[in-house]
Amino acid sequence: MIVDWNRVEWRKSSRSGSTSNCVEVGHGGEAVGVRDSKAPEGGRIVVSPVVWQCA
Repeated sequence: MIVDWNRVEWRKSSRSGSTSNCVEVGHGGEAVGVRDSKAPEGGRIVVSPVVWQCA
């Protein structure tokens, strides 16, 4: 499946507080992406929702 990551709603963990040094997660249909909030265009790790639930 191809995901348009520009249309995915990314969110930071509530444990991050006001800091900008954290990761963000976005659900893109049959894929879950994880990216660095300081460099959102720098790439992402992509896993299936099943793998994400087991983590």
